[in-house]
Amino acid sequence: MKQNKYDDEKFFSAYKKMPRSVKGLEGAGEWHQLKALIPDLRNKSVLDLGCGFGWHCRYAREQQASSVIGVDISEKMIQKAREMTDDPLISYIKMPIEDINFSGSQFDLVLSSLAFHYIKSFKTIGKKVYDCLKPGGSFVFSVEHPIFTSRNEQDWYYDDKGSRLHWAVDNYQTEGLRETTFLTENVIKYHRTFSTYINNLIDAGFIIKAIKEPIPSEEMLNSIPEMKDELRRPMFLIILAEK
Repeated sequence: MKQNKYDDEKFFSAYKKMPRSVKGLEGAGEWHQLKALIPDLRNKSVLDLGCGFGWHCRYAREQQASSVIGVDISEKMIQKAREMTDDPLISYIKMPIEDINFSGSQFDLVLSSLAFHYIKSFKTIGKKVYDCLKPGGSFVFSVEHPIFTSRNEQDWYYDDKGSRLHWAVDNYQTEGLRETTFLTENVIKYHRTFSTYINNLIDAGFIIKAIKEPIPSEEMLNSIPEMKDELRRPMFLIILAEK
């Protein structure tokens, strides 16, 4: 299923107001650790899967990447990315991630931020990414952590006063579709286990170089009180793999 919730006007309107939409990369709590895993981009060709507003694409060019392609299923996302970009070496393609079909050994880096939990088969994407990477190329991506995606509710348990009691994990080993709420109702995500992410990468031929379960930066923890709850359970998973 290729759900395109981002072109829903109500959903997109709410998404535009999120800190990571307004502030860009610095508004994303996991960015400081994702950034640390991105290799030197000077004179490198980059592919961004699920590029959204194009923040990572523009960052790659700031780091002197030679060319950048951003792919996203959403017309509204691509339109916004183009409006925010004034660089002929960045191109945006409206396309589901599942449909990519780039040339073999085309890119030095394939990057993706919080997109693959919307994709039914990570195994298929892993193989496609491996094929389009140059030998020695890097694959860096973030997803919602399997502990976060295991339940449909994807929310805390609260007491009768609204205080957060704990984060429950259930149905962890049952992979597949989760219908949940994110900004609006009826959002389709796909849960897979930690081991599935790792084994799919290994089966595709990748070498796992780093795994991070990021927490917000000290600045965010100090300036946004509710961010301290992000120390209680992992929300994101970041992986660096090489061909």
